[in-house]
Amino acid sequence: MLQTPSGGAGHGTAAADSGLMSIGMVLNLLREEFPEVTISKIRFLESEGLIEPQRTPSGYRKFSAGDVERLGHVLRMQRDHYLPLKVIREHLDALERGEDVRLPVLGRQRDGEAVLEPAEGPTAARIGRAELLAAAGIDELQLAEWESYGLVTALSDGVYDAETVTVATLVAELGRFGIEPRHLRSMKAAADREAGLVDQVVAPLRRHRNPQTRAHAEARAKELAGLAVRLHSALVQTALGVRLP
Repeated sequence: MLQTPSGGAGHGTAAADSGLMSIGMVLNLLREEFPEVTISKIRFLESEGLIEPQRTPSGYRKFSAGDVERLGHVLRMQRDHYLPLKVIREHLDALERGEDVRLPVLGRQRDGEAVLEPAEGPTAARIGRAELLAAAGIDELQLAEWESYGLVTALSDGVYDAETVTVATLVAELGRFGIEPRHLRSMKAAADREAGLVDQVVAPLRRHRNPQTRAHAEARAKELAGLAVRLHSALVQTALGVRLP
């Protein structure tokens, strides 16, 4: 559970005294559970209508404890259940209306589209093309272009891994800064090389006859992937001479 400050010692501003927090304070709170979250991610979720922080007369965002809790719910549903933003928004709106709703997950397929089911256990999340377009806020032409550069790839049955939503969202965000899909081919190639390196390490474990050893391979792959992501981020920051909050 996220812990929110009660104010008091700090900047001594009216916002702090009223329990409101800056986006930097919110980021620090969220990173205890979500180490990869960034300010741009918080701003993106705001632009998608998932949260509505207050604004000071000068335009600065100020978040309440309820905003932070809602952000935590959103990030948790993305991380643990691979749900698109549209589904997350509908679920949170239903909760705010006082409805007794169960958290949906993306599960089985019907006519190439993901079917929402009650959460009962882990599932391999898959989404259809139409749902990917809606979740990422893109059109067919954009998706086709991204596929031509290998940034987004459909599975053999024509649907997509749920993590593709994250990829598509980030590609769209970079596009707002003038970074085109063709510019991202080198990043995709680097990611493929990193994945290949991780696979080399865990491949012997995956082929082991012992089921426990094979299960350990998946945990090791996640651990190595996390380290690779952190290293990549640190290298980019070092090369640019910047430090992300």
